[in-house]
This record gives sequence, C-alpha cells and structure tokens, in this order.
Amino acid sequence: MPKTSIAGIAVHGRKVLIAHRNPVGQMGGRWEFPGGKVEEGETDSQAIVREFGEEFGIKVRPGAMISKAVFEHNGENLLHAYAVKVPHRGIFFKYRLTEHTEYRWADIEEIASLDFVDSDLLVYPDVKKFVLGGGR
Repeated sequence: MPKTSIAGIAVHGRKVLIAHRNPVGQMGGRWEFPGGKVEEGETDSQAIVREFGEEFGIKVRPGAMISKAVFEHNGENLLHAYAVKVPHRGIFFKYRLTEHTEYRWADIEEIASLDFVDSDLLVYPDVKKFVLGGGR
C-alpha cells in the first residue's frame, strides 16, 4: 500500500508559500511546498492542519485538491497537493519554524529555477495553472 503525503499550496497573488528544509536527510536543504506524511487513520485535510500546526505554528483551512502524483521514495508514494488558506502571511507575525530554516513567498515562475524537492516538481505544472488562474 503506497504512503500518502500532502502539500499545502498557500497563494497570495502570483506568489506561493515555500519553505527551505533543514539540512538533514535525503531532501535536506531543498525548497518545498509545506506538508508532510498522512498518518494512519488521518484524512488528507487533517494531515494538512496538523503539519502546518507542527511546522509553522499556524491553523490553516484546507481547500480543494489541485493535483496528485505518484513518486518513488523508499517504495511507491502518493502526493496530493491542496489549496490552503493561511491566517496571515507570516510577515508581521513570523511563523514558528520546526522543520525548515526559512520560508518565503515565491513567484510561481521562480519555483522552476529553485532547488525544489523532486516530488513537488511533479505537481508544479498543476500548481502553476492554479496560481495563474487566480488561486481559487
């Protein structure tokens, strides 16, 4: 049975929230859409709320699925990307980081040129369409 991971896509205009992973592990030091693994007995939406709470200290509201992909990482895995509403942009009130060294709002076109995790690049074309279509 493949494991499922989620990616939360928070949008502000043409910008998307991205985070730089701590420099440990196979994907350490790379950029990603925030998210993580769905735990047993958890829905994708519950995982999104938990992951953003744990990793950024904020309560988010998950929206519709934007994209999904299959990727290989210690076996077959699924990645589901969802629209996410954040309570604020983490500018005046900083997010509390536990798994990342930094975060920022990147223009959707810029993501293709960053050192992004491979699995997130699989959903990037759909995320780009979503953002350029108004993020709704």
